[in-house]
Amino acid sequence: MTEQKPPQATSTKPQDMIVSSRHLATEEGWQSSEFEYGLILAYNGFARWVGRCMVAAGYSGLTTLEILVLHHINHRSRKKRLSDICFQLNIEDTHTVNYALKKLQKAKLVYGNKVGKELFYSVTAEGEALCIKYREVREQCLVDNLKHIENMPKDLRETATVLRTLSGLYDQASRAASSL
Repeated sequence: MTEQKPPQATSTKPQDMIVSSRHLATEEGWQSSEFEYGLILAYNGFARWVGRCMVAAGYSGLTTLEILVLHHINHRSRKKRLSDICFQLNIEDTHTVNYALKKLQKAKLVYGNKVGKELFYSVTAEGEALCIKYREVREQCLVDNLKHIENMPKDLRETATVLRTLSGLYDQASRAASSL
């Protein structure tokens, strides 16, 4: 007599799974692969959105990272160091952020101010005006549409909490993989 496996908690069949890579979807790991596929789609949709929102706000030619760096520097009107920006955006490669800062400075959207040995970045008046215009486009095209989804603010906060928690787990896993 062969041993039977206990029924799974969900009734999802293998053919119903939408996974990032079938070869990663083991019996134990299919849910994380399904999540990763959703994350891939969400990231690419988000990246496309921020780029097009910035163009609609009146500025083209910025990458997703440059737009995120601009918004982060504008956040709470506080001066930011390169290390602060990388830490807050969870970016390990400081060179990519440094390049983004140089491009934003050349575009006169941010400026650097040396204090001691540290360089602190702030938005220019033009950079702040662009962030405000971006917010207006965001409100019109995205936020207004989110209002039509029942319980969205609560759901989005819970989702954001889960995503931040998962980012920590992925960071921990990347450190573990580096030690193998």
